[in-house]
Amino acid sequence: MFPEKLLEVVKHEGVVSIVSCANNEAHVANTWNSYLELVDSNKVLIPAAAMIKTEENTKLNSKVTLTLGSKEVMGYHHMGTGFVLEGTARFLKEGENYDLMYKKFPFLTRVLEVTVESCKQTI
Repeated sequence: MFPEKLLEVVKHEGVVSIVSCANNEAHVANTWNSYLELVDSNKVLIPAAAMIKTEENTKLNSKVTLTLGSKEVMGYHHMGTGFVLEGTARFLKEGENYDLMYKKFPFLTRVLEVTVESCKQTI
């Protein structure tokens, strides 16, 4: 499901925004492209050390939106491109994906797992 262009973006550093919403209030948390692990054909794993409000929100509404990009990757018309990913989120405290991420990021306390339902290039 993940397009080649997105895989290229993840190889370059950039900011990732994670938007969650509950009780009619949006919340944004940030991380880095280099912290993302794309697994299976539709899952994004993100190490979580804080993300307390994000976790609270996803217990009430599991829908999240991620945005990410890199100015180092060719977009539609010039250098720089970005993506919007929409999907459902859950926090992992154990299991295969948790173990995979803990080996790479021992600072994590949980793993944010996003099952991507939509992936759109924006620029």
